[in-house]
Amino acid sequence: MKDIARQSLSIKVESMDLLNNQIKMEAHASATYLAMASWCDQNGFFTGAKFFYKQAEEEREHMMKIFQFVIDAGGNAISPEIGGISHEYSSIVDIFENALDHEIRVTKSIHNIVMKAREVGDLATERFLDWFVLEQVEEENTIRDILDMIELTGTEGVGLQIIDGKINDWID
Repeated sequence: MKDIARQSLSIKVESMDLLNNQIKMEAHASATYLAMASWCDQNGFFTGAKFFYKQAEEEREHMMKIFQFVIDAGGNAISPEIGGISHEYSSIVDIFENALDHEIRVTKSIHNIVMKAREVGDLATERFLDWFVLEQVEEENTIRDILDMIELTGTEGVGLQIIDGKINDWID
C-alpha cells in the first residue's frame, strides 16, 4: 500500500523528500535564532534579542507552511529532530555573520528544490516556492544591511549601544 500511495501523490517524491529536508532546515533555523536571541539577552543587546525572537517565529512559520503544503499535496511531512544548536558566539558581529551564512544556505536549498521541481515537472511545488525565493532575498538583504550598519558604527564604546538601538529599524 505504501508504494501505491507514493505513486499517486500530487507532489513528486523527489520534491517531497527535499521539502522534508527543508522543514528540518527551517526548524534548525528557528532553534538557532532562539539561541542567538538568548545570547543577545545575556549580553545586553535587548533589541537584538527582540529581532532574533521574531526571526525564530518566522522560521517556524516557514517550517509549518512547508509542512502543511506537503500534507495538502498528499505527501508525508516529517516532524524534524533538531540538534547541534550552537549557543556560543563571540560578538554581535559573529551572531549576524552566522545568521547571514545560515540564510545563504537556506537560499541555496530553496533554489535547489525549485530546480528539482522544475526538472521533474512538479509545477505545484515550484509555484509554492516562489514566495520563499523572494522571502530569501529579503532575509539576506536585512542581515547584510545590519552587518553594514555595524561596520559603519563600529563596535567600540557607545557603538554597541547604537547598534542595538538601530536593529529596531529592522523589526516590523
